[in-house]
Amino acid sequence: MTAEVVAARGARGTFGALRLEGVTRRFGKAVALSGLDLLIEGGEFLALLGPSGCGKSTALNCLAGLLPLSEGGIWLDDERIDGLPPERRGFGMVFQNYALFPHLSVRRNVAFGLSVRRVGKAETARRVDEALRMVELTEHENKLPGQLSGGQQQRVAIARAIVLRPRLVLMDEPLSNLDAKLRVQMRTEIRRIHQDLGLTTVYVTHDQEEALALADRVVVLRAGRVEQIGTPEDVYTYPASTYIAGFMGYRNLLELPVLSAADGRVTLGEPDGPELTGVAQEAVEGTRAVAAVRPEDFRVAASGQDGNALSVRVEVSEFHGREVAAEGVTDGGQVIHFRTPERIAPGERVTLTVPPERVLVFQGEGDG
Repeated sequence: MTAEVVAARGARGTFGALRLEGVTRRFGKAVALSGLDLLIEGGEFLALLGPSGCGKSTALNCLAGLLPLSEGGIWLDDERIDGLPPERRGFGMVFQNYALFPHLSVRRNVAFGLSVRRVGKAETARRVDEALRMVELTEHENKLPGQLSGGQQQRVAIARAIVLRPRLVLMDEPLSNLDAKLRVQMRTEIRRIHQDLGLTTVYVTHDQEEALALADRVVVLRAGRVEQIGTPEDVYTYPASTYIAGFMGYRNLLELPVLSAADGRVTLGEPDGPELTGVAQEAVEGTRAVAAVRPEDFRVAASGQDGNALSVRVEVSEFHGREVAAEGVTDGGQVIHFRTPERIAPGERVTLTVPPERVLVFQGEGDG
């Protein structure tokens, strides 16, 4: 660890926890965020995950002070801060569109916040040098933003945020404008900077892969409310609803009658059709439930193999390098998405199997 990083950690404002209680934001009669309760530990990387309109950016803007609360409060340790203007909260912000000054050099962009806070010239120069080294942009410090790539511009935006040594860094979908390769590279850089500086970060994204890769905890939002909070492993492996399961890659959500349920195992299926046995906390025989299966958990098996076997007619086959992403249809009309290293073509009939422990069953959630 460099001396600059150690100095940054020592000078940075620290806190024990950031607490949101009943945070609500309305726009007229529309409720964008409803009764959000959340505890963010100092040093944590928290991801707010969900589709457009779920309330994640509204929550971030309420934290930043860019939107006033309709109800509720925000506390930083014992200090209530929701009445403070943005500049007095001591937070850094990284926007989706970078929000750089096009007429200022990289160095002057990074230094801007320090000049507003009237930090001395020598201290400003030292801290800007440190921030530029952290994001590996020292050799580009005299360029204008328009002379940089998208990834480099995002690094400037991150440097401008961390140079202030903020108590909290807020990131609003910072990688959404980058291509796939750059997104992966910048994802690694963001996590590295978070760890090296001991930052506390709240990160908004609609990309479940980003949330799982970066966060210590993930908050999944739906229609302005919390749907689930947990570690990436918990949310990925044990989604709390079909909504979250779909968001976490369980692309197959099959609504079927419950034929039997005992000892945590549930069997679903039509009376004269194939059956699926899966895992559920509770299920009621005679009702309908949803079986959730990831495409990669299906296996193409020998015809007639017993146990969670589905016969499908291949409709679509997409080459993805080492495997094929395919879509098949059962005789009952259920669409099944699966992945396989086998080379299969539309029109073929294959038998798919999946272990019962890879089938999650959700009772009474037929709306998906």
